Amino acid sequence: MKICSVCNKISGTDEDHLDCQEKRRVELEDKDFKQKIPEKLDMAKNANDLNPDIKALLDHMSKEKKRNNFKKILSFLSCWSY
Repeated sequence: MKICSVCNKISGTDEDHLDCQEKRRVELEDKDFKQKIPEKLDMAKNANDLNPDIKALLDHMSKEKKRNNFKKILSFLSCWSY
């Protein structure tokens, strides 16, 4: 038995809890991803030179936003139809 270094609770094994280890791994990956985005998005030079995965993500987000706006407009107009 030992104290988990992540949640500071008693662990039944001599290691940290598996879910705590996974949570820490995900948090570290998330921090790494957030730090890499500005490097990939260096838009000051040229927007056409975006990394293909970032460009695809931005395209997807803009399409999703347009689709959501269209749905909102349709629902608003359907309230006013007789």
